[in-house]
Amino acid sequence: MSLFNLKGKVAVVTGSSRGIGRSIAHQLAKQGAKVVVSSRKQDACEVVVKEIQAAGGEAMAIAASISSKEQLQNLIDQTRGAWGPIDILVCNAATNPYYGPTTGMSDEVFDKVMRNNVLSNTWLCTMVYPDMKAKKDGAIVIVSSIGGLHGSAIIGAYNISKAADMQLARNLAVEWGPDNIRVNCIAPGLIKTDFAKALHEDPVLSAKYNGETPLRRMGEPDDIGGVAVFLASPAGQYVTGQTIVADGGMMIR
Repeated sequence: MSLFNLKGKVAVVTGSSRGIGRSIAHQLAKQGAKVVVSSRKQDACEVVVKEIQAAGGEAMAIAASISSKEQLQNLIDQTRGAWGPIDILVCNAATNPYYGPTTGMSDEVFDKVMRNNVLSNTWLCTMVYPDMKAKKDGAIVIVSSIGGLHGSAIIGAYNISKAADMQLARNLAVEWGPDNIRVNCIAPGLIKTDFAKALHEDPVLSAKYNGETPLRRMGEPDDIGGVAVFLASPAGQYVTGQTIVADGGMMIR
């Protein structure tokens, strides 16, 4: 059996109606997982479900906003009701509502970033923990960012939240390791998604980035989807508490 086989596993992927989350949902389904596609808009989730089903995979859509603990609990409850215990959780959805210096940023903006990018992940992890503990098996993947590894004068709050996600993974890996639950982060670099459209559609910025990156290109969503499959599958069964940087080499220049 393949080390990447996920047949029979139940996976929940937030923020999976587009971009990195969409790729992760597709790639998990290709390996046999039953995938719950979730984002704020049900219609957008249904589109991805149809794509997965057309490719021979199994998926369903459950809309939920990461800002609402009640909606996230409903996401988990509906998944259990339809497919049983959850084996894989991918926390991909995130918010970045503010571009500018930390000086002058309102408390409300900072609270929103930390709530959506860190607290919501904590909620989701603790919601699926009983399933994974009962099975003595589980994989949680938090999509962070290389922003959590360096400072910024314009997206400081976002970077703080992404650094916090890395520490969340380390803490939970220590707490839940005895239950054979693995918790890891992925830190993508610049990926061609709507989230980063302002960067990758700017010819000057994209040329500069491509010239400085060792692999000489921006990332594609599937570059991250593959890493998620590794962390969720038996191939990554001895990896926990880690942040895997997938940035074409940008951070090691």
